[in-house]
Amino acid sequence: MCGELRADDVGRKATLAGWVSRRRDHGGLVFVDLRDPTGLMQLVINPERAARGAELAREIRNEFVLKVTGEVVARSPETVNPKMATGGVELQIDELEIVSRSTPLPFQLDEEGVDEALRLRYRWLDLRTERMQRNLRLRASVVAAIRRSMDDQGFVDIWTPGLTLGTPEGARDFLVPVRLQPGTFFALAQSPQLFKQALMVGGFDRYYQIATCWRDEDLRADRQFEFRQLDLELAFPTRDDVLEVLETVVAASFEALGRDAPERPFPRLSYADAMLRYGSDKPDLRFALEIQDATDVTRGSEFGVFSGAKSVRYLVVPKPFSRGELGKLEDFAREWGAKGLAYLVCDEEGKVRSPIAKFLSQTELEAFAAAPGSTVLFVADEVSVAERVLGALRLHLGRELGLVDEKQDSFHWLLDFPLFQLDDETGRWTFVHHPFTSPLDGHEELIERDPANALSLHYDLVWNGWELGSGSIRIHRSDVQQQVFRAMGMSEEEANAKFGWFLEALQMGAPPHGGFALGLDRFIALLAGEPNIREVTAFPKVSSGSDPLTGAPSA
Repeated sequence: MCGELRADDVGRKATLAGWVSRRRDHGGLVFVDLRDPTGLMQLVINPERAARGAELAREIRNEFVLKVTGEVVARSPETVNPKMATGGVELQIDELEIVSRSTPLPFQLDEEGVDEALRLRYRWLDLRTERMQRNLRLRASVVAAIRRSMDDQGFVDIWTPGLTLGTPEGARDFLVPVRLQPGTFFALAQSPQLFKQALMVGGFDRYYQIATCWRDEDLRADRQFEFRQLDLELAFPTRDDVLEVLETVVAASFEALGRDAPERPFPRLSYADAMLRYGSDKPDLRFALEIQDATDVTRGSEFGVFSGAKSVRYLVVPKPFSRGELGKLEDFAREWGAKGLAYLVCDEEGKVRSPIAKFLSQTELEAFAAAPGSTVLFVADEVSVAERVLGALRLHLGRELGLVDEKQDSFHWLLDFPLFQLDDETGRWTFVHHPFTSPLDGHEELIERDPANALSLHYDLVWNGWELGSGSIRIHRSDVQQQVFRAMGMSEEEANAKFGWFLEALQMGAPPHGGFALGLDRFIALLAGEPNIREVTAFPKVSSGSDPLTGAPSA
């Protein structure tokens, strides 16, 4: 192979095949860098040694496919290339064959800044680049490590159907018409959720698969119509059992790439605490800058914006912002739904500068006291607005001010999510994640009586502010499952029409069970250091939902 020859191979004959990466004609001698998946090898085509080869060499262009045979020789000291793994040797060609020619290229493989649409239109060419070769091989290594880990932990790989009945998973279904039953449709599975729960009822206590799923939702950096996930389920687990399985998988993935595994067990954070301190259900914990609550201390404030708001929260930022900078931050806050952005600037001498300071009591000013060279930023609004705006500001400022430790891998679990949330359109209660999540122990009685305060046994895995996946302990009792459906406003007839077979299964000895789904594309993109999952997907769609390579979809 091109990238494998070394000084120990000097003197032996070798046959190589690959693509032309570069050709240089030095007035008689022709040098070609030949590339295959292992690396590069410099070929030397000398007309005195290979007259026919030298004749063909004049026709060679980038990305031609060649097959060559020759002798491995040591380079002269002045021509050794320390930047190449094979830079101490070259191949003196005896025989050369042009196996395949290439038309003029739409871009060069080492060209920077190539438009992504062009790369995807000529994806077969883009796949030859060092970046894509590295990413897709990294992906294969990680998936292999995950499979080994799951096998070692006693899980059984079981395939489940992609064509199924639509279920509520939080996104629209892709529908497939059934030729044999006109007017009827399958839905492409958004996840194997009910099938894997049925496997638990069926006595398979440890299931997994690398599942392909489909969701008709807007595409973005971390989302495609079709995606793959590590899907797993266990019977008779505690929540800790499920979390331990995933932590073992993450560690195995890091180790397969020769990287130090993150320290275990991963830290845990409740949903309520995350929203209060970070304004996000997937907080980036690589920097501090925690949100603080000022609601109680401002209840009697003379500043009406504070005293009249349901929630007052703030960030203490380690920089004394100028008026111009504060104006830009206020514009940013408004984009996220804030009515405005109040502030206290504490300059380098410790003096406070703010139009609201005169309205604040000494108690309030002491509560908001910040170190010299800081700015306190306030949002006073509904709780959800304060969380959203300050959460976005926190991330924005963390990046802008260089507060994020880019070398750190911060994994953590988010626990105790709400079981329900209000649907803004219908005004009815709906599930936060899916309707098969079990309530927290003791919260079953709140399902119908007080759904707003019912918590769940749901958990998310977060890495550096990215949600890698979700899971939960499931409902294994038919009566509790029907309670959840009723709380969502679903009639018994509707529940039976959609989930009758599943409710029946839960009545025939369903064990307690729980599981998880790890988004492989997102996980691998982060491992590869890529900004979006298209860079670790061989043939992705673009944001419009189309495929530049094939021209799909068609009318």
